[in-house]
Amino acid sequence: MIKKTLYFGNPAYLFLRNKQLVIKYPDASGENAKDNARSNKHSIPVEDIGVVIIDNEQISVSHGLLAELLDNNSAVITTNSSHMPSGMFLPLNSHTQQSERFRDQITASLPLKKQLWQQTVSAKILNQAALLNKKEIPSENMKKWAREVRSGDPENLEGRAAVYYWRKVFPEYPDFERERYGLAPNNLLNYGYAILRAVVARSLAGSGLLPTLGIHHSNKYNAYCLADDMMEPYRPYVDMIVSGIVSSEVDYEELTPDLKKILLGIPVMDTIIEGKGSPLMIAVQRTTASLSECFSGRSKTLLYPELS
Repeated sequence: MIKKTLYFGNPAYLFLRNKQLVIKYPDASGENAKDNARSNKHSIPVEDIGVVIIDNEQISVSHGLLAELLDNNSAVITTNSSHMPSGMFLPLNSHTQQSERFRDQITASLPLKKQLWQQTVSAKILNQAALLNKKEIPSENMKKWAREVRSGDPENLEGRAAVYYWRKVFPEYPDFERERYGLAPNNLLNYGYAILRAVVARSLAGSGLLPTLGIHHSNKYNAYCLADDMMEPYRPYVDMIVSGIVSSEVDYEELTPDLKKILLGIPVMDTIIEGKGSPLMIAVQRTTASLSECFSGRSKTLLYPELS
Protein backbone atom coordinates (compact mmCIF):
# COMPACT_ATOMS: atom_id res chain seq x y z
CA MET A 1 0.00 0.00 0.00
CA ILE A 2 1.32 3.45 -0.98
CA LYS A 3 1.33 5.78 2.00
CA LYS A 4 0.43 9.46 1.66
CA THR A 5 2.89 12.32 2.12
CA LEU A 6 1.09 15.23 3.81
CA TYR A 7 2.30 18.83 3.80
CA PHE A 8 0.92 21.49 6.15
CA GLY A 9 1.99 25.07 5.44
CA ASN A 10 -0.87 27.10 6.93
CA PRO A 11 -1.92 27.67 10.57
CA ALA A 12 -3.90 24.69 11.78
CA TYR A 13 -4.62 22.39 14.72
CA LEU A 14 -3.91 18.72 14.01
CA PHE A 15 -5.43 16.16 16.38
CA LEU A 16 -6.62 12.56 16.57
CA ARG A 17 -10.20 11.34 16.44
CA ASN A 18 -11.28 7.76 15.75
CA LYS A 19 -7.87 6.83 14.31
CA GLN A 20 -8.12 9.79 11.93
CA LEU A 21 -5.81 12.79 11.59
CA VAL A 22 -8.21 15.71 11.88
CA ILE A 23 -7.21 19.10 10.47
CA LYS A 24 -8.91 22.11 12.02
CA TYR A 25 -8.21 25.51 10.50
CA PRO A 26 -8.69 28.82 12.37
CA ASP A 27 -12.37 29.53 13.00
CA ALA A 28 -14.14 31.74 10.52
CA SER A 29 -16.08 34.75 11.72
CA GLY A 30 -19.38 36.26 10.71
CA GLU A 31 -22.97 35.04 10.54
CA ASN A 32 -22.01 31.77 8.83
CA ALA A 33 -19.20 31.07 11.27
CA LYS A 34 -20.72 27.82 12.53
CA ASP A 35 -21.09 26.33 9.06
CA ASN A 36 -17.66 27.60 8.03
CA ALA A 37 -16.08 26.04 11.11
CA ARG A 38 -17.51 22.67 10.13
CA SER A 39 -16.20 23.03 6.58
CA ASN A 40 -12.79 23.98 7.96
CA LYS A 41 -12.32 20.47 9.33
CA HIS A 42 -10.92 17.61 7.28
CA SER A 43 -9.74 14.14 8.26
CA ILE A 44 -7.44 11.42 6.90
CA PRO A 45 -7.00 7.85 8.22
CA VAL A 46 -3.69 7.64 10.07
CA GLU A 47 -3.05 4.20 8.57
CA ASP A 48 -2.82 5.84 5.12
CA ILE A 49 -0.06 8.28 6.15
CA GLY A 50 3.65 7.71 5.56
CA VAL A 51 5.20 11.16 5.97
CA VAL A 52 3.91 14.38 7.56
CA ILE A 53 5.69 17.70 6.95
CA ILE A 54 4.88 20.55 9.36
CA ASP A 55 5.94 23.87 7.83
CA ASN A 56 4.34 26.65 9.85
CA GLU A 57 5.09 27.95 13.35
CA GLN A 58 1.35 28.32 14.01
CA ILE A 59 0.58 24.62 13.62
CA SER A 60 -0.30 22.72 16.80
CA VAL A 61 -0.17 18.92 16.99
CA SER A 62 -1.80 16.89 19.77
CA HIS A 63 0.22 14.30 21.65
CA GLY A 64 -2.41 11.69 20.86
CA LEU A 65 -1.94 12.26 17.13
CA LEU A 66 1.86 12.11 17.39
CA ALA A 67 1.65 8.84 19.31
CA GLU A 68 -0.72 7.32 16.75
CA LEU A 69 1.46 8.45 13.83
CA LEU A 70 4.51 6.85 15.42
CA ASP A 71 2.56 3.65 16.14
CA ASN A 72 1.76 3.66 12.42
CA ASN A 73 5.49 4.03 11.57
CA SER A 74 4.89 7.46 10.05
CA ALA A 75 7.75 9.97 9.82
CA VAL A 76 6.94 13.46 11.11
CA ILE A 77 9.17 16.27 9.78
CA THR A 78 9.41 19.78 11.20
CA THR A 79 10.93 22.80 9.45
CA ASN A 80 12.93 25.84 10.58
CA SER A 81 12.38 29.56 10.00
CA SER A 82 13.73 29.17 6.47
CA HIS A 83 11.09 26.50 5.74
CA MET A 84 13.72 23.81 5.31
CA PRO A 85 13.34 20.43 7.08
CA SER A 86 15.18 20.54 10.41
CA GLY A 87 13.93 17.64 12.52
CA MET A 88 12.23 14.25 12.30
CA PHE A 89 10.26 11.98 14.64
CA LEU A 90 10.48 8.20 14.15
CA PRO A 91 9.11 5.26 16.19
CA LEU A 92 11.39 3.47 18.65
CA ASN A 93 9.51 0.17 18.48
CA SER A 94 8.25 -0.67 15.00
CA HIS A 95 9.13 -4.34 14.41
CA THR A 96 8.25 -7.53 16.26
CA GLN A 97 11.84 -8.83 16.04
CA GLN A 98 13.48 -5.50 16.68
CA SER A 99 16.00 -6.56 19.34
CA GLU A 100 17.24 -9.41 17.14
CA ARG A 101 17.56 -7.08 14.15
CA PHE A 102 19.38 -4.49 16.25
CA ARG A 103 21.81 -7.20 17.35
CA ASP A 104 22.45 -8.35 13.77
CA GLN A 105 23.05 -4.77 12.69
CA ILE A 106 25.34 -3.89 15.59
CA THR A 107 27.45 -7.04 15.22
CA ALA A 108 27.79 -6.80 11.42
CA SER A 109 31.42 -7.31 10.43
CA LEU A 110 33.52 -4.65 8.76
CA PRO A 111 34.03 -6.76 5.60
CA LEU A 112 30.24 -7.13 5.27
CA LYS A 113 29.68 -3.40 5.65
CA LYS A 114 32.36 -2.68 3.04
CA GLN A 115 30.72 -5.10 0.61
CA LEU A 116 27.34 -3.46 1.19
CA TRP A 117 28.87 -0.05 0.58
CA GLN A 118 30.43 -1.33 -2.64
CA GLN A 119 26.98 -2.36 -3.90
CA THR A 120 25.51 0.96 -2.79
CA VAL A 121 28.12 3.10 -4.54
CA SER A 122 27.92 1.06 -7.72
CA ALA A 123 24.11 1.37 -7.79
CA LYS A 124 24.33 5.12 -7.16
CA ILE A 125 26.81 5.73 -9.99
CA LEU A 126 24.76 3.60 -12.40
CA ASN A 127 21.63 5.62 -11.60
CA GLN A 128 23.55 8.87 -12.04
CA ALA A 129 24.78 7.58 -15.40
CA ALA A 130 21.22 6.64 -16.36
CA LEU A 131 20.01 10.17 -15.65
CA LEU A 132 22.81 11.66 -17.74
CA ASN A 133 21.94 9.22 -20.52
CA LYS A 134 18.30 10.37 -20.40
CA LYS A 135 19.60 13.90 -20.93
CA GLU A 136 21.76 12.67 -23.84
CA ILE A 137 24.96 13.44 -21.95
CA PRO A 138 27.94 11.04 -22.32
CA SER A 139 28.03 8.61 -19.39
CA GLU A 140 30.17 5.64 -20.46
CA ASN A 141 32.89 6.73 -18.04
CA MET A 142 30.34 6.62 -15.20
CA LYS A 143 29.30 3.08 -16.13
CA LYS A 144 32.97 2.05 -16.21
CA TRP A 145 33.55 3.50 -12.74
CA ALA A 146 30.46 1.70 -11.43
CA ARG A 147 31.89 -1.63 -12.59
CA GLU A 148 35.27 -0.88 -11.00
CA VAL A 149 34.03 -0.09 -7.47
CA ARG A 150 35.75 -2.41 -5.00
CA SER A 151 34.80 -3.40 -1.46
CA GLY A 152 34.62 -0.24 0.64
CA ASP A 153 35.31 1.93 -2.45
CA PRO A 154 38.96 2.58 -1.46
CA GLU A 155 39.62 4.56 -4.67
CA ASN A 156 36.66 6.85 -3.88
CA LEU A 157 35.06 6.30 -7.26
CA GLU A 158 31.90 7.72 -5.74
CA GLY A 159 33.67 11.07 -5.38
CA ARG A 160 35.21 10.91 -8.86
CA ALA A 161 31.82 10.19 -10.38
CA ALA A 162 30.24 13.02 -8.39
CA VAL A 163 32.66 15.59 -9.79
CA TYR A 164 31.79 14.64 -13.37
CA TYR A 165 28.08 14.21 -12.65
CA TRP A 166 27.48 17.61 -11.04
CA ARG A 167 29.28 19.39 -13.87
CA LYS A 168 26.97 17.75 -16.41
CA VAL A 169 23.54 17.15 -14.86
CA PHE A 170 22.46 20.81 -15.11
CA PRO A 171 23.56 22.00 -18.58
CA GLU A 172 22.16 25.40 -17.62
CA TYR A 173 24.91 25.62 -14.96
CA PRO A 174 28.18 24.17 -16.36
CA ASP A 175 30.01 25.33 -13.22
CA PHE A 176 27.38 24.08 -10.77
CA GLU A 177 28.65 23.07 -7.33
CA ARG A 178 26.64 20.85 -5.05
CA GLU A 179 26.69 22.62 -1.68
CA ARG A 180 24.19 22.42 1.15
CA TYR A 181 24.08 26.21 1.48
CA GLY A 182 24.91 26.94 -2.14
CA LEU A 183 22.99 28.83 -4.78
CA ALA A 184 19.83 27.49 -6.44
CA PRO A 185 18.99 24.83 -7.46
CA ASN A 186 20.72 23.59 -4.28
CA ASN A 187 17.61 24.68 -2.39
CA LEU A 188 15.48 22.28 -4.45
CA LEU A 189 17.96 19.44 -3.97
CA ASN A 190 18.09 20.04 -0.21
CA TYR A 191 14.32 19.89 0.13
CA GLY A 192 13.99 16.85 -2.10
CA TYR A 193 16.75 14.97 -0.29
CA ALA A 194 15.11 15.75 3.07
CA ILE A 195 11.88 14.13 1.88
CA LEU A 196 13.81 11.14 0.54
CA ARG A 197 15.74 10.84 3.80
CA ALA A 198 12.49 10.71 5.75
CA VAL A 199 11.11 7.98 3.49
CA VAL A 200 14.29 5.91 3.91
CA ALA A 201 14.50 6.44 7.68
CA ARG A 202 10.85 5.43 8.04
CA SER A 203 11.46 2.22 6.08
CA LEU A 204 14.58 1.39 8.11
CA ALA A 205 12.58 1.71 11.32
CA GLY A 206 9.86 -0.45 9.79
CA SER A 207 12.47 -3.11 8.97
CA GLY A 208 13.59 -3.16 12.60
CA LEU A 209 16.88 -1.34 11.99
CA LEU A 210 18.58 1.61 13.65
CA PRO A 211 18.78 4.58 11.22
CA THR A 212 21.70 5.89 13.30
CA LEU A 213 24.29 3.12 12.73
CA GLY A 214 25.58 3.38 9.16
CA ILE A 215 27.58 1.02 6.99
CA HIS A 216 29.72 3.92 5.74
CA HIS A 217 28.57 7.28 7.11
CA SER A 218 29.72 7.59 10.72
CA ASN A 219 29.48 11.24 11.78
CA LYS A 220 28.87 11.18 15.52
CA TYR A 221 26.59 14.22 15.20
CA ASN A 222 24.37 12.54 12.58
CA ALA A 223 21.38 10.59 13.89
CA TYR A 224 20.57 9.15 10.45
CA CYS A 225 23.84 7.70 9.14
CA LEU A 226 22.24 4.51 7.83
CA ALA A 227 19.46 6.46 6.14
CA ASP A 228 22.11 8.58 4.43
CA ASP A 229 23.84 5.39 3.26
CA MET A 230 20.74 3.71 1.89
CA MET A 231 19.37 6.79 0.13
CA GLU A 232 22.45 7.25 -2.06
CA PRO A 233 21.21 5.25 -5.10
CA TYR A 234 17.85 7.04 -4.79
CA ARG A 235 19.30 10.55 -4.98
CA PRO A 236 19.27 10.60 -8.81
CA TYR A 237 15.48 10.32 -8.67
CA VAL A 238 15.40 13.62 -6.79
CA ASP A 239 17.96 15.05 -9.21
CA MET A 240 15.69 14.05 -12.09
CA ILE A 241 12.75 16.03 -10.68
CA VAL A 242 14.98 19.03 -9.93
CA SER A 243 16.51 18.87 -13.40
CA GLY A 244 13.01 19.02 -14.86
CA ILE A 245 12.19 22.10 -12.78
CA VAL A 246 15.41 23.83 -13.86
CA SER A 247 14.84 23.12 -17.55
CA SER A 248 11.24 24.37 -17.33
CA GLU A 249 12.58 27.90 -16.75
CA VAL A 250 10.26 28.62 -13.81
CA ASP A 251 11.60 30.85 -11.04
CA TYR A 252 13.12 28.53 -8.42
CA GLU A 253 15.28 30.98 -6.48
CA GLU A 254 12.62 30.75 -3.77
CA LEU A 255 11.10 27.45 -2.68
CA THR A 256 7.43 28.23 -3.36
CA PRO A 257 4.43 26.07 -2.37
CA ASP A 258 4.06 25.02 -6.02
CA LEU A 259 7.66 23.79 -6.13
CA LYS A 260 7.24 21.98 -2.81
CA LYS A 261 4.15 20.28 -4.22
CA ILE A 262 6.23 18.93 -7.10
CA LEU A 263 8.95 17.67 -4.74
CA LEU A 264 6.36 16.06 -2.47
CA GLY A 265 5.73 13.65 -5.34
CA ILE A 266 9.09 11.96 -4.73
CA PRO A 267 7.66 9.05 -2.65
CA VAL A 268 5.35 8.02 -5.48
CA MET A 269 7.85 8.31 -8.34
CA ASP A 270 7.98 5.31 -10.68
CA THR A 271 10.97 3.02 -10.18
CA ILE A 272 12.13 -0.33 -11.54
CA ILE A 273 13.39 -2.80 -8.96
CA GLU A 274 14.18 -6.43 -9.85
CA GLY A 275 12.70 -5.76 -13.28
CA LYS A 276 9.28 -4.71 -11.95
CA GLY A 277 7.66 -1.30 -11.63
CA SER A 278 7.16 0.08 -8.14
CA PRO A 279 6.50 3.44 -6.47
CA LEU A 280 9.67 4.77 -4.85
CA MET A 281 8.34 4.39 -1.31
CA ILE A 282 7.66 0.67 -1.90
CA ALA A 283 11.07 0.23 -3.54
CA VAL A 284 12.71 1.75 -0.46
CA GLN A 285 10.88 -0.76 1.74
CA ARG A 286 12.30 -3.58 -0.37
CA THR A 287 15.78 -2.05 -0.09
CA THR A 288 15.67 -1.83 3.70
CA ALA A 289 14.20 -5.33 3.98
CA SER A 290 17.07 -6.67 1.85
CA LEU A 291 19.54 -4.86 4.11
CA SER A 292 18.09 -6.63 7.14
CA GLU A 293 18.50 -9.94 5.29
CA CYS A 294 22.15 -9.11 4.65
CA PHE A 295 22.78 -8.24 8.30
CA SER A 296 21.21 -11.57 9.39
CA GLY A 297 23.33 -13.56 6.92
CA ARG A 298 20.33 -14.76 4.87
CA SER A 299 21.41 -12.77 1.80
CA LYS A 300 24.46 -11.05 0.33
CA THR A 301 22.67 -8.76 -2.10
CA LEU A 302 21.05 -5.38 -1.56
CA LEU A 303 18.04 -4.59 -3.72
CA TYR A 304 18.24 -1.15 -5.35
CA PRO A 305 16.16 0.34 -8.16
CA GLU A 306 17.48 0.97 -11.65
CA LEU A 307 16.73 4.40 -13.04
CA SER A 308 15.52 4.14 -16.61
